[in-house]
Amino acid sequence: MNFLPDSTDVFVIGGGPAGLAAAIAARQQGFRVMVADGAGPAIDKACGEALMPDAITALERLGVAVPALEVCRLNGVRFFSSGLFAEADFPSGLYGLSVRRTVLHRALKERAGALGIEIFWNRAVTGITGTRVADREVLLPDRNVHARWIIGADGANSRVRRWANLDRLTHSHLRYAFRRHYRVAPWTDRLEVYWGKHSQAYATASGPDQVCVAVASRNPKLRLDESLCEFPALHERLHGAEPASAERGAISANRRLNRVYRENIALIGDASGTVDAITGEGLDLSFCQALQLAESLRMSDLARYQAAHRRLSLRPLFMARLMLLQDGRASLQRRTLRVLRRHPQIFRRLLAFHVRRLSPVDLALNGLTLGWGLLTA
Repeated sequence: MNFLPDSTDVFVIGGGPAGLAAAIAARQQGFRVMVADGAGPAIDKACGEALMPDAITALERLGVAVPALEVCRLNGVRFFSSGLFAEADFPSGLYGLSVRRTVLHRALKERAGALGIEIFWNRAVTGITGTRVADREVLLPDRNVHARWIIGADGANSRVRRWANLDRLTHSHLRYAFRRHYRVAPWTDRLEVYWGKHSQAYATASGPDQVCVAVASRNPKLRLDESLCEFPALHERLHGAEPASAERGAISANRRLNRVYRENIALIGDASGTVDAITGEGLDLSFCQALQLAESLRMSDLARYQAAHRRLSLRPLFMARLMLLQDGRASLQRRTLRVLRRHPQIFRRLLAFHVRRLSPVDLALNGLTLGWGLLTA
C-alpha cells in the first residue's frame, strides 16, 4: 500500500477523467496535488466516446497525448431520421476524436504520473472534517489528510457535493443511455446521430475494426439490442457484427447546481452538474472546467471559477434543450432534416455555434432562418 502524506495543497476526490484533468491543471500551476479514488484504473463509463474540438484543445493545454494509433478522427456530424440524413463539417481547421474511455483514462493517468501527482487507487474517501477552512481535512480509512483546497470529482452522485451542502440542483427529465462496441469496419469519419420514435442512437469509429454505439431514451427498461430496430440504417450496418464489449449503462440529464463551490471546496465534472449526452460535451466541459479551476486556485478566488463554470455550461445546456425538442416528434425530425439538407449552411453554423466558433447573435439569425424553413418545408 502506498504511503499517504499528512498534507497537500490540493486533494482531488475522484480519479476519473475530470479528477485527473483537475489534478494535472493544478499541478501545472505549481501546487502539490493528491488524488484518491475508491476504484482502480482504468476507470470506464458508458459514453459515446467522442471528443469535440474544444476537448482536443484542452487536452493539448494539459499536455495529455492520446496514442495516435488508438484514436479515430471525426470531421463532423451526421443526422439520420426516417430515411433522411443531413451532415455538416466542423469549422475549418477543427476536428474531433473518438477514443475508448479506457485509453483516454490511461493517457490522463500517465500524464499525472509524469508530473509527480500522488495518486492513491482503491482508497475511498469517507468524509471531510473541520468547520474552519484552516482545519479542514479529507478522511480516509487509515488517516486524515489536511488540504488547502479540496476538489470533488466523484461523479453525478457526488458525496463531496453532499458533504459541502451544495446538493441543491435542478434537472430535466432523466434519460438512460447504454453503450456497446461492435467488431465491424468503420463506415464513417463523423459522429452519427440516429433519431428514432422514442430514442436516439450514436455511432462513432473507435478503432480500425471497431465501432462504438450508444442509445439514449427516457425508458429505463429499453436496452440497446431491442432499440436498434428503430434505426434501420444503423441496424443494417451492424448486421452480423459481434459485440466487442459488454453493454454498460448510465443516466443522462441536464443538471445545474446553484453553486459549485463553498469555502475551499469546489466541484468539477459530473459532480458539478451535467449536460445531456446528446451534446457529446461531457468530457469537453470537464477539461475546460479543470483549466479554469486551476487558474482560480492560483488566484485564490473560487468565485472566479463559479462564473467561468456557469459561462462554460450555458451553450451546451442550450444546445441540449434545442436538440431534445426533436425527441419523440417524428414529423418535426423529418421537417428539420429537410431544412438542413436544403440549407446546409444552417447546419454548418449550428455546428460552429455548438463548438464555440459562432456568436449567439449569429445563431439567432440562423434560428430565424431555420424556423421559417420549418414553417415552409
